[in-house]
Amino acid sequence: MGTPKEPEKALLFVATLYNNVEYFYKAKELLKEQFGEILFESPQWLWNHTEYYREELGWPIQRRFLCFKLIIDPSRIIDIKLYTNTLEERLSHDGKRQINLDPGYVTPSKVVLATTKNYAHRIYLGKGIYAEVTLYYRKGSFRPHEFTYRDYQSPEYIEIFKRMRRFLMETTPR
Repeated sequence: MGTPKEPEKALLFVATLYNNVEYFYKAKELLKEQFGEILFESPQWLWNHTEYYREELGWPIQRRFLCFKLIIDPSRIIDIKLYTNTLEERLSHDGKRQINLDPGYVTPSKVVLATTKNYAHRIYLGKGIYAEVTLYYRKGSFRPHEFTYRDYQSPEYIEIFKRMRRFLMETTPR
C-alpha cells in the first residue's frame, strides 16, 4: 500500500495569446500583482496553428509565455485558472476576449496545463477545471503525448520549458 506524500513543487507559468500587444502588457501587470516577480518572458512568436481564436482575438495572433518565480503546490492551479478566466473577462471588449491566458506549471517530470475544456486525456480537478499533462520529461528533454498541442511540441517551446525546469531544479530542495 502506498503512503500519501506531498506533491512535487511546481513552477508557475502563463501562456498568452493576443493580437493587440497592449492587452498583453495590461495582463502582465495584473498577473505580476497577483503572482509576484516574473522570472522571464519568452520571445513573441506568431501563432498560426489554428483559426479557433481568430474571430475573438483578431489576426495575427501572437504567443508569449510568462514564467513566474512563484513555486506552487500543484493543487493551486484550480484557483489560478479561475483567476486568469476572471482576468480575461475583465480585459474583454464588446463581449470578446482580447487575450487568452492559460496557466500551467512545470515540475521535474512534466508540464501541466489547466483548462475548462474536458476531453479524453484530461483529468477533472474541481470547480470546473481540468488538467492535462502536456509534456513529460525523459532522457534530458520534454516529450509530447498524442494529444499535445502542435505548438507545444516545437523545439522553441521545449527549450522554454527546459529553462523553467532548470530554474525549478536549482531552487527547490529534492
